[in-house]
Amino acid sequence: MLMVISGLDGNRIPEVDFKIGALVRHKLYHYHGMIVAYDTLCAAGDKWYLANKTQPPREQPWYHVLVDQSGGLTTYVAQSNLERDASEASGDHPQISSNSSALKDGG
Repeated sequence: MLMVISGLDGNRIPEVDFKIGALVRHKLYHYHGMIVAYDTLCAAGDKWYLANKTQPPREQPWYHVLVDQSGGLTTYVAQSNLERDASEASGDHPQISSNSSALKDGG
């Protein structure tokens, strides 16, 4: 069930499906990664958004994903393009290891 909350200005904001630290898989490009931050709505500017290969709706949560085995690459992905990573990806990324440790320590 999709739950929404009201923003301060009265607009309805969709609830995020993935929390920080969640392992995810991109539905179109099939890479694995970890959520390191999110925006409840797309915060990217029009120039970036229109230059994207796809333009999923901006009125949904967008996530900063640290890509597994990428050498430090992060991507900005719409919630509709992500799914939970059922493969239990290795998390073989130097920043994933440090971020996971910080999350476990409450940081």
